[in-house]
Amino acid sequence: MIKIVGLGPGNIDELTIGAINTLKEKSDVIVRTEKHPVVEYLKTEGVNFTSYDYVYEELTNFDKVYEEIASDLINKHKERGNLVYAVPGHPLEAEKSVTNLINLCKENSVKYEIVPATSFLDVIMNRLEIDFTDGIKVVDAFDIDKQIFDKRVGTVITQVYNQFIASEVKIKLGEYYSDETEIIYCRAIGVEGEESIRNIPLYELDMQDDLDYLTSVYVPRDIKNKKDIYDLMDIIDILRGENGCPWDMEQTHDSIKSAIIEESYEVYEAIKNEDDNALIEELGDVLLQIIFHSAIGREEGYFNFGDVIQGICDKMIYRHPHVFGNSNVKDSREVLENWDELKKKEKNFNTIGDELEGIAKALPALVRASKVQKKVKKVGFDWDNIEDVIKKVEEEINEVLDVYKSENRARITEEVGDLIFSCVNFCRFLGVDAEEALNFTTDKFIKRFNYIEEKSRERRVSLESMPIEEMNILWEDAKKLEK
Repeated sequence: MIKIVGLGPGNIDELTIGAINTLKEKSDVIVRTEKHPVVEYLKTEGVNFTSYDYVYEELTNFDKVYEEIASDLINKHKERGNLVYAVPGHPLEAEKSVTNLINLCKENSVKYEIVPATSFLDVIMNRLEIDFTDGIKVVDAFDIDKQIFDKRVGTVITQVYNQFIASEVKIKLGEYYSDETEIIYCRAIGVEGEESIRNIPLYELDMQDDLDYLTSVYVPRDIKNKKDIYDLMDIIDILRGENGCPWDMEQTHDSIKSAIIEESYEVYEAIKNEDDNALIEELGDVLLQIIFHSAIGREEGYFNFGDVIQGICDKMIYRHPHVFGNSNVKDSREVLENWDELKKKEKNFNTIGDELEGIAKALPALVRASKVQKKVKKVGFDWDNIEDVIKKVEEEINEVLDVYKSENRARITEEVGDLIFSCVNFCRFLGVDAEEALNFTTDKFIKRFNYIEEKSRERRVSLESMPIEEMNILWEDAKKLEK
């Protein structure tokens, strides 16, 4: 039997009779740490014990510390029999070593018993006058990186041991709360003569002089703090609600389908321009579209935002078996090959034709053409060399010349399409992105035309009345300026 005893928050008066009697039994007593106010009292009561403080000195990773403690307790039980393991606070309250120990006891069929103590939460609730019915989250500072915070509930963070840990806590909280958020700093809360409770801004957390093993932090509920995804969802619901915006209420999946394309291109533009502020704004616009479509899906009863998140999480795990499974890859090339194979199975593509049909028709025409060409290249359907591609471009030019004077618009459209498709092939052989190349030329054209327009204003001549010969001269001047 391993008895797991809580030593309470720190006051001797908060030790339970059950805990004291258990600690005075003839069993081996091991405390997680001697750095607890009631430990000195145990010494005066003649309780002999050892501690795991040495493990903290040997290991730098706290997860490893707690794993080592639990594993060692199981080994000691096998060697010695009955043990008493004492921890600060309540054994089941933000005590990772106990969680690990219970799991190992179950795996090894070792009997255990929890000897409860006055909860740290009882003390903090009393001293800070917190109503737990408003919601409370309790977090071990050592587990801070794995946590998601919600401004809609109060949060207690325990074991803010030192400046380094306080800094980690501050950085993590800064993802969810503004730097000026008022938090409650608690040191030795409930311990008579040592207690210090004070309000400080979040950004000052790691600047406190009395950070130690008795330090905790309380972040009050504050629904007006930094906006999060749920605020955006609420805004959309309000806009589409009974007293919302007439335009927003009228929208359907179909009516706003082009908006996500436009917003995605603006994200692309911000990235290309290396404009972080614009990127933040444009990514927000894309996210708005996702939330908007999810709201419509929920209203219609087909899907909601949770389904969207579930779907993409499942897909990313499925498409990365080398990370989440047992597959091995040598390099990124192999990752892409596996990705394509998994996508075929997922989409039930049985032929190359299925894959080609699976390329979205809503893509820009040049991008779609390039994707089709790359797909068939994998099975050898491609030109042998760039000279053959050039001949094909020349052939398509001649076919356009043969029909462009006719009135057969369908044939002209077809031949011009063939020419553009061949030009995309030519770009691919040169390793040039056709979409980027055309955009570059369009930008260049705009810049040169702006030069012509600027000169026309300087000369007080309207563009409409300027002879084309003069425009061409200015065009050539603009080209020279580029060099």
